[in-house]
Amino acid sequence: MKDIDPFDDRQRGPVLSVRFIVALALMVLGIAWIVYYYVAVRPDPTVLDSVPGSPAFMADLVRWNYVIGFGLFFLGLAVSAHPSTPLGRGRGVVTGMLGCFILGLIWICTFYVLANDQLDSVPVMNDLRQSNLFVGIGFMAVGFTFATRWE
Repeated sequence: MKDIDPFDDRQRGPVLSVRFIVALALMVLGIAWIVYYYVAVRPDPTVLDSVPGSPAFMADLVRWNYVIGFGLFFLGLAVSAHPSTPLGRGRGVVTGMLGCFILGLIWICTFYVLANDQLDSVPVMNDLRQSNLFVGIGFMAVGFTFATRWE
């Protein structure tokens, strides 16, 4: 019986490639950027005269932190839509495409359902307000990058 390497399938290509690791790193960095800004740097809007946390450059960026975080996340997803990654070939393309389309639709529908009274209780969405539409459309745009790889 020959040794089977679970990370190298000659017919489909390797699971771990440099591009896939870069894509994962970009996605994790984007999520970490948003979480760190929201938890540690963002001034609490419920407290009067709340002081933003540090680092100062991140506090100065205010809502641009969301653009950076979601931009890194979407870039990571777009980079993963390449044939050298598991999401860029075979069933991964369909999974990535439909996943992005559905996540975008869920994000926009959630925003519209909660927009009147309950949006203040949803982290990240409460800061973005109308910009939540851009996040949902961004997910769908990344879904189209996967769609270009679909055969």
